Amino acid sequence: MINLDRDLTQASKNMGAVRVKVKLTNAIDEALVSRGVLNPNLLRVYEAEALIDDSGAVRTALPADVVEQLGLRIRSQAIAKYADGRQETVGLTGPIIIELEGRETIEAAMVLGDMVLIGQTVLETLDLLVDCKNQRLIPNPENPERPVLRV
Repeated sequence: MINLDRDLTQASKNMGAVRVKVKLTNAIDEALVSRGVLNPNLLRVYEAEALIDDSGAVRTALPADVVEQLGLRIRSQAIAKYADGRQETVGLTGPIIIELEGRETIEAAMVLGDMVLIGQTVLETLDLLVDCKNQRLIPNPENPERPVLRV
């Protein structure tokens, strides 16, 4: 089960919400380009403003139209649970490259909602913290140069 601590629509309406620019790349396309199998002009990339959810969304969520633009395959299904108790079966995509604040990671995403939502797994992997006061992401002060993964 994938826990969403609040409804995406409500999250987007919150006054202090942190939004940042994100670049999403189809990881399969990138691998094919690096092997010389796919023309680099055909690499599917999507850039948008994303909502950073530091209040409980564990996984990243993408709207269906973004998933389609990126050409991502739905690899499996999962149950998403909202804070109000609702549950919904959602698709999980193939791998996407998520770039934030000069750092990147690869992850599957839930197909859900009407905006790009970045969850805790991406923030943890990229070692980024939410600065709510200034409504931005900052590198972990203990690791300002690059992410450090905890084992």
